[in-house]
Amino acid sequence: MDTLLSAVFPVFYGGLGNLAAYLAAHVLLCLLPAFFIAGAMSALIPKETITRFLGRNSSKTVSYPAAAAAGSLLAVCSCTIVPLFAGIYKKGAGLGPAITFLFFAPAANILALVYTGGVIGPDLAIARFVLSLTFGIGIGLIMALLFRADDAAHDLATDSAFGAQGAGMGRMALVFLFVWVALLLAGTLKLDVLTGTYLDFQLPIGDAQGWQAALDRLVPYDAAKGEEGVSVQGVVLIALLASIGYSAWRGFENIVDGANAWTWISLALIAATLLVAALAVQPVDGALRIGLTGKFFAVAAALAALHVIVRHRLSEDELRDWLWESWRFVKQIFPLLVVGVFVVGMIRVLIRPEWIEMLAGTNSLTGNLAGVVFGVFMYFPTLVEVPIAKMFLDLGMHRGPLLAYLMSDPELSLQSILIISAIIGRKKTFTYVGLVALFSAVAGLIYGAWIDGTALFSLALYLAGFIAALAVLLAIASRRATASSLKGV
Repeated sequence: MDTLLSAVFPVFYGGLGNLAAYLAAHVLLCLLPAFFIAGAMSALIPKETITRFLGRNSSKTVSYPAAAAAGSLLAVCSCTIVPLFAGIYKKGAGLGPAITFLFFAPAANILALVYTGGVIGPDLAIARFVLSLTFGIGIGLIMALLFRADDAAHDLATDSAFGAQGAGMGRMALVFLFVWVALLLAGTLKLDVLTGTYLDFQLPIGDAQGWQAALDRLVPYDAAKGEEGVSVQGVVLIALLASIGYSAWRGFENIVDGANAWTWISLALIAATLLVAALAVQPVDGALRIGLTGKFFAVAAALAALHVIVRHRLSEDELRDWLWESWRFVKQIFPLLVVGVFVVGMIRVLIRPEWIEMLAGTNSLTGNLAGVVFGVFMYFPTLVEVPIAKMFLDLGMHRGPLLAYLMSDPELSLQSILIISAIIGRKKTFTYVGLVALFSAVAGLIYGAWIDGTALFSLALYLAGFIAALAVLLAIASRRATASSLKGV
């Protein structure tokens, strides 16, 4: 019995530590704005605005590049992109463009590409961009082809119970959405102007360093391994997150009947917590140093703008609709996220770094599939996958499987798979996961072959052949679908 407990406890403890680190570091400035953005898209944007650019019947030469372009601007991980994916899909985006957006945003956004080029090399950054773009659009097209009947049915069922229909997108709704996106970017971008501290002061807390040392023992911190730990600030944020959860349940669950005192308490707590999350907090000798960062000022400015819009520019119905849709996304997604992060934390305890060289030391199919598997079960938040990839490279991973890892890690975390399944169904999710795994492995094989000396012209022919085969397949399917519809008439 003691042997069993000694074996199980570290695994269970690893899950708890991973969950605590994730809740402290990533839910507030990353996920909360994403939920509110998704709610705003669902409640305030007419379906026609989405379907004009991303609808299943819009031109493929417009919808798929537009989906990739929108994703390239968001430096977010798979967990944060899923609420945004849910928002555009629910509002009428075609399955194909929505999937391209879901794939491309975490895999090859601008910040990830710049960071990859700086840490590992520009060749890998270029390969990551070209192959992510090609395969992201390809996966979207294939999903649209395989599930075209479901996609058509979904298109007919996307009229929201709340959102305005038949009208263009209002200017204030656009401004409201833009400010939320700006808040999300301010909280996630790792730019010097945002991360730098401009003012600071100290709170006379004598044992702050002792508290931090105790937290480091409970939840280890090691940046080289992607272990984020939990800071004193993180403990405060977790407590505030729990209070937000309770007040939101009291204030949002029955929001269709109108706002109450708990509604405003919850919104005030959310604003205050976002500001606390944007501070730079550091235990020093005999005190706790509080730094006012560029991120703090940017978040404060965005919150001030949102306050003006909510209080003076949104009607009661628009406020109700936005909060209800946001709360609905939270209830659908957040429990699955918690379960997924906990399970991934347990699995990471079992995976040993020394397996990497043994499984992925060569550019083989097995090695690239191993890179994909590492991406799924050693999930790290956005941009953290890059230094982890550098560690894998130093441990002996071939650059081909390394690219497969970099394309799959932002995409296929266990928690995101669970959440996507709740949004589009198990069959579509399993198909998407299989396509991402396959094409990530193929991308690694292609890039790895180039690293091993295969001529670039030959690799270009392989890619051209893939695109041509996909185009032929789509053309045949389109003709068959047209013929079937004519027979039905």
